[in-house]
Amino acid sequence: MIDLTYNTVGKRVRLSRIIGRGRSVIFAFDHGVEHGPKDFTLETLNARTVIEKVVGYVDAIMVLPGIARLTWDLWAGKTGLIVKVTSKTNLRPDEERLLQSPFGLVEEAVALGADGVAATVYWGSQYEDEMLREWVSIRSAADSYGLPALQLAYPRGPAIINMYDVEIVKYGARAAAESGADLIKTYYTGSAETFRQVVEAASGVPVLMSGGPKRSSDLEFLVDVYNVIKAGGKGVVVGRNVFQHRNPRGMLKAINAIVHEDKTPEEAVKLIE
Repeated sequence: MIDLTYNTVGKRVRLSRIIGRGRSVIFAFDHGVEHGPKDFTLETLNARTVIEKVVGYVDAIMVLPGIARLTWDLWAGKTGLIVKVTSKTNLRPDEERLLQSPFGLVEEAVALGADGVAATVYWGSQYEDEMLREWVSIRSAADSYGLPALQLAYPRGPAIINMYDVEIVKYGARAAAESGADLIKTYYTGSAETFRQVVEAASGVPVLMSGGPKRSSDLEFLVDVYNVIKAGGKGVVVGRNVFQHRNPRGMLKAINAIVHEDKTPEEAVKLIE
């Protein structure tokens, strides 16, 4: 008896493009909105320049709808596409920066040929309820189209003193899992031992590390990636540690060596020329 629905099959097919090898290296490039031009050099300000360098070295890219449209010829048929449909700018008043707003529709992601959609929830924010309503709407629409939904589960809010604390991060990961996320991106907690608790709290939903700000050294970042994999994490969603690097492709080769080939950080760092 065949008991799979069409959208269940569709979601499995698309997930296989994103994380088909059991782990995934996803390139995040939503910084033009989230952080503004300060994150870029004159060379990297043009999105096409950056996307061209990473395609072929990642399992998927995660971008906002407009960048997906502007770079389609660079990624189409070459890597998975996750369209992020929420975002926010830092031009807002400080008190409203813990709110993500709609930046696109699930239907637009489908039209673009996306393999998944993504949205952020700031767990603990004073706007948590508003973002959760948006997330449920996105996830529900994605389900109907057979698209996996990645949640950027970021615990941030007035009552949170340390958003990297393991108790806080695993709370956010658990909330993401219980709100129906198919994939979870969240903060690294500083060690394999603590990140293992985050993975366990997600109860089987694949957890990927948020790359965060560029580290002071290549080896430091690669050690973090290694510890995430050691803890049972399923990969990384990385941006600044790649596009701000002097050799983006070399860094991606090193990350892939750890995520997909189980190399040590010391072995992987040698791949950065």
